[in-house]
Amino acid sequence: MPKLRTLAVVAGAALLARRAMRHRIQVSPLWPMPALDEPTSGRPRSRALRLLVTSHEEVAEGVVQLRLEGHDLPRWEPGAHLDVVLPSGLVRQYSLCGDPEDTSSYTVATRLVPDGRGGSREVHEQVREGMELEVRGPRNRFPLVAAPSYVFVAGGIGITPILPMLRALPDGVEWRLLYCGRDRASMPFLEEIEKLGGGDRVTVVEGPPDLGVVLAEVPDRAAVYCCGPEGLMAAVEERFPGVHLERFAPRSSAGGAFEVELRRSGRTLTVSADSTVLAAVRAQLPDTAYSCEQGFCGTCQQRVLEGEVDHRDELLTDAERSDSMLICVSRARGDRLVLDL
Repeated sequence: MPKLRTLAVVAGAALLARRAMRHRIQVSPLWPMPALDEPTSGRPRSRALRLLVTSHEEVAEGVVQLRLEGHDLPRWEPGAHLDVVLPSGLVRQYSLCGDPEDTSSYTVATRLVPDGRGGSREVHEQVREGMELEVRGPRNRFPLVAAPSYVFVAGGIGITPILPMLRALPDGVEWRLLYCGRDRASMPFLEEIEKLGGGDRVTVVEGPPDLGVVLAEVPDRAAVYCCGPEGLMAAVEERFPGVHLERFAPRSSAGGAFEVELRRSGRTLTVSADSTVLAAVRAQLPDTAYSCEQGFCGTCQQRVLEGEVDHRDELLTDAERSDSMLICVSRARGDRLVLDL
């Protein structure tokens, strides 16, 4: 009898183990690695890499392309971008526009914005071949989804995340691209794109496009992608509410005024309608860390103790947003927030 009981216990334990293993595999296809919560906004921050600038080339008027070389670089998929730390310490985000299969280099491109915040000017005027740059990523918040057909809308430098998508589309899939810019000379990769389009897949427009005419007929189940100036993206989003968007700049950080209590510092600040939490905090605590000021890098993330946050970043996961915020762009939904500062 004792042997029978022992066998029964062992058999029962084995059955439970098999059930546990089946459950683990179902919730995590990469078993025996632990199942991870899949963030629905943003991705976890990646380790930093130092890459060599081996090419600094003007590929269109006002557009510079960088080739950054390394060894066994993390793979990426169309739509991914890098956080690039410039020599001054500024952090900027650039879409990858090279070959995803190339693990020896990354390719990015940026347009000079004369009245911008300095990042593009630094790339154009100070970054040179032979320099090393620190990068983080790749990260992808603009992935190419499976669909029966595609419509792409790119404005100027907004072509950079879309170009690898065009290269990756399966043979035979239906797709169209509306590519608009100031003029043809200022539109990077135009020659390659027109070759990819073959016949009438690519429509090039110099100046603002008439979406009602150019995109008059779009298949019902088509996936629509857009990247470019905010005005263009707003117009496309109004016409196609389910459009996939990629922003190079944060959504507006303006809004109503509100108060922020810094619990550990014992201070209460007022954030005006045209300012940011970061600016108000740094006026009192100048050593507060920050970097990109665009809601992309995560340097200014702070813990929220009380209040509802209007999250406007492009990085934090939903779990992170439950108790923290990026103070460079996000605001209060009400009239008060309490931060652990």
